Amino acid sequence: MLSKPCSALSLCLVSLDFRLLSYLVTTVDEGSANRAAAVLHISQPALSRQLRQLEGQLGLTLFQRQGRRLVLTRAGEQFVERARDLLAQADAVERTATSLASGRLTSMRLAAPTTTLTDVLAPFLATLRADDPVPTVRELDPDGALAALTGGADLAIVTRPPGRALASRPLAVLPIWAYVSAEDVWAGRGQVDLAELVERDLVLMTESFRPRGLLDAAVEEAGLSYGTVLECTNAQVAQALAAAGRGVAVVSDDARFGLRPLGVLGPRGPLWISLFAAWDPRHHAADVLAGIADRLAAFCVDRYGEEVSAGR
Repeated sequence: MLSKPCSALSLCLVSLDFRLLSYLVTTVDEGSANRAAAVLHISQPALSRQLRQLEGQLGLTLFQRQGRRLVLTRAGEQFVERARDLLAQADAVERTATSLASGRLTSMRLAAPTTTLTDVLAPFLATLRADDPVPTVRELDPDGALAALTGGADLAIVTRPPGRALASRPLAVLPIWAYVSAEDVWAGRGQVDLAELVERDLVLMTESFRPRGLLDAAVEEAGLSYGTVLECTNAQVAQALAAAGRGVAVVSDDARFGLRPLGVLGPRGPLWISLFAAWDPRHHAADVLAGIADRLAAFCVDRYGEEVSAGR
C-alpha cells in the first residue's frame, strides 16, 4: 500500500491496490454504493471506507457525496477511465501468465461487430474443439481493432484493413443485401440496381456502420440521392421494419423474418463488405491466433460458399 498520497499522473503501480480500483469501477458501473456492495459481497460501510482509502492513496477527491448518492468529480471521471485500462491490463497479464504456465493459450478474448458476432462468430464458436482456448466475446470497440486489442481483446474482427502495426488476415468478402418481403414486387429477383433502390423507401443503418458507409459512397459515386430513409442502429430491427412494410432494409446480416435478399449493384458492381482478423504480432500466442483466424476464414467459405472467399 502507498505510505503517502501520490499524484494520479505518477502512480506507483507496484504499490497500488488493484482491488480498490475494482471497487471504484464497480461502484461507478452500478450507480450506487449500495448496489455495488451487493455485487462485491461486502457491506456498504466497508465499501465506503475502501473508496475513501483509495482517495487517500491518490490524493484525489473521486466522489462528491450528495446525500446517499456518490457523484464522480471531474477528476474522478478522468481517473476511472485509467482505472478501467489498468484492470484490463492486469487481467491480460494474469491470463498471459496462466497460458505461459500451462504451455498453451487457455482462453482468448474476441471482439467483433454485432452483425459479425451473431452471423459469423457465434456459429464458428460452436465448432471449437475441446483443446481450443475458452472464448469470451464482446462487441467491437467503435474505434476499431487497435482500440479493441489495447482494451484486452486477443483477436479483433473488423470491417476495414487493420493498420500495419497489427498482424492481420482477410477473412471473407460478404454481400450487402437489400431485403424485401416475400410479397414485394421484387421478391422474385436476385439483385437490384442502385438507381432503382434509391427510389424506394429505405431502412438503413446509421452512418457509423460500415455497410451504410459503403452504400453512401456508391450512391454518391453514381450521382444519386436517397428518397425516404428510416435509420436504425440494429440490423435485426432494420429487417423487422422491412418485414412490417416500412421499406427495403439494406444490411449485411443473414436473412430473417422470411425476407428475400437481393444483391445491390453499384457503379463498380455488387456491393460487398470485407472482414479481417487482427491481433498483436507480439502476442505470446500469436501463432495460435493466426491459426484461429485461418480456421475462421475457412468456416466463412463453408457457411456461405466459395464466392465469399477473401482470396477470390
